[in-house]
Amino acid sequence: MNVFLTGATGAIGPATVRGLVDRGHQVRAVARTDEKAAILRGLGADPIAVDLFDGEAAKAAVVGSEAVLHLATNVPRLRRMSSKKGWETHNRLRTAATENLVDAAVATGASTFVKESVSFVYPDGGDAWIDETTPVDESVAMLAPTLEGERIVERFTAGGGRGVVLRFGSFYGQTARMVDEALLLARFRMSILGGAPGAYVSSIHTDDVASASVAALEAPAGVYNVVDDEPVTRREYLDAFSEAFGVRKLRPLPTWLVKLASGSAAAAVIRSWRVSNKKLRDATVWSPKFPSVHEGWPAVAWARKESRA
Repeated sequence: MNVFLTGATGAIGPATVRGLVDRGHQVRAVARTDEKAAILRGLGADPIAVDLFDGEAAKAAVVGSEAVLHLATNVPRLRRMSSKKGWETHNRLRTAATENLVDAAVATGASTFVKESVSFVYPDGGDAWIDETTPVDESVAMLAPTLEGERIVERFTAGGGRGVVLRFGSFYGQTARMVDEALLLARFRMSILGGAPGAYVSSIHTDDVASASVAALEAPAGVYNVVDDEPVTRREYLDAFSEAFGVRKLRPLPTWLVKLASGSAAAAVIRSWRVSNKKLRDATVWSPKFPSVHEGWPAVAWARKESRA
């Protein structure tokens, strides 16, 4: 399949490119610099520079593609997460860019459109399992662009295409920024997670995000949760991180600090989510390489140590 990929140079991009190429797909991937273009060529992709907020440019870039895989995000650094301005580009990627790419896919005859989303759109579920039939919570203003982006993909499906939305769990993996921020907080015995210690968190290793994104090209139209097999409590998550990196026992961020760091999104990020991945596993050949953070965080710590040896 000829695949047009956005987000190819981000946290999950290179692994996604490798997965696509390994499955025999031809990949045209967005790169914003010559250096990143060279990386994509080395992975077997054809890099292209395009402004995703320019509808005509997006249409020209998508021509010849059978599928569009829209994974581009722009999550701000921890210190800017409380600022609305910090989220502007991220939100536009989920709305304006998605609309341009859906229009481009329709105009050029692409049959499949896959878009990233997040499982944070669900309400607090306590210790009950959450699946794709659980109604989303529309009350959190910061998540409105995410849900708008999902509805834009529904328009692609309504027009006869195969639109797939992937609601990812909380990312973790071998990216310098992600681990560096977590280890910085660990110096003060704080963590990247907020909420009650007994509340559930559904995570996903970035390698498993990539493999799920590739598998989604074969999935029927619809919404799918992309999380690991075994959601854990925040206490279990933090203990797994501490043991993997040899740091002291950590505490979840207090609610007041979550509000300071996340602004209006705080109401969502402290909730309990015990999210099921059964629908995606049943619909595709995908299963996570890391069933939970108990296996994933030690793998991240080992890979980080090896890369610095």
